[in-house]
Amino acid sequence: MLRRLYDWVMQQAEHPRAMWMLQVITFLESSLFPIPPDPLMIPLMLARRAQAFRIAAICTVVSVAGGFLGYAIGLFLFETVGKWVFETYHLMDTFSSMKDGFDEWGAWIIIAKGMTPIPYKLLTISAGVFKFNLLTFTIASVISRSMRFFLLAALLYYFGPPIREFIEKRLEMLTLAFLVALVGGFFAFKYI
Repeated sequence: MLRRLYDWVMQQAEHPRAMWMLQVITFLESSLFPIPPDPLMIPLMLARRAQAFRIAAICTVVSVAGGFLGYAIGLFLFETVGKWVFETYHLMDTFSSMKDGFDEWGAWIIIAKGMTPIPYKLLTISAGVFKFNLLTFTIASVISRSMRFFLLAALLYYFGPPIREFIEKRLEMLTLAFLVALVGGFFAFKYI
């Protein structure tokens, strides 16, 4: 079943609307959506290797734009939408301890955690709640998201065929590793 899903995603990556779908997922992941864009971004970059850096640039811009929505949710809608997001991830107790970290290390927290499997939406909403400087938030977001997406683009551009072969041979193991990293990101956000 996993192999059929992988083959289907690879076929979808070649579809003309794949970039639009990736942009929607990337935008929403920065504020609400629980799944990161990587499951579509990686096949898309593998299918369109020559466009890998263009895809990374688009995803960076779209992710930062989605980050502004997350910031606005934190600033204006935390009591309704923002709390719901944190409660959905069982992170309300962690949220209250984040204020000191943002006051002291705000930009570095966004840069470091924005490159990891830690859900970016939790950072964007928190930045809005804490009224973190919007210019600093923007710069830190551009740095962290571009580092994440362009590193992935570089790996897939320069090592595309061997990486694709590696993924296809070890699909189940890599899927499990991705899920562990995703869940680990939530735990890391909670305890780090």
